[in-house]
Amino acid sequence: MNTHLARGALGRYGEELAARRLADAGMTVLERNWRSGRAGEIDIVARDGDALVVCEVKTRRAGRFQHPMAAITPVKAARLRRLAERWLQEHGGAPPGGVRIDLVGVVLPHRGAPVVEHARGVA
Repeated sequence: MNTHLARGALGRYGEELAARRLADAGMTVLERNWRSGRAGEIDIVARDGDALVVCEVKTRRAGRFQHPMAAITPVKAARLRRLAERWLQEHGGAPPGGVRIDLVGVVLPHRGAPVVEHARGVA
């Protein structure tokens, strides 16, 4: 099986679970996979009350590599903040509640249900 294709499918599945988790937490998903040219992509843009949430989703198979919650490095956080600024420029500016960067980590065990963790304000 093509590993790139498998990784893409894995990522899409994780993003679907993440979007559901955010909605269950009372947030409104505004956009998924929003791209800004070569600057990159925001996995999920959501609204939480009067705050805009830029959400990074990391999906891993259990036992592989680092835990997904360890994925936000200072470099990645800075990139997400830049992307959030671009999104706001295109969509009418910052909301009253400001902008928050969240991370949703999805771990797919060998058996059983996926584990979905939502960390607010990671960067």
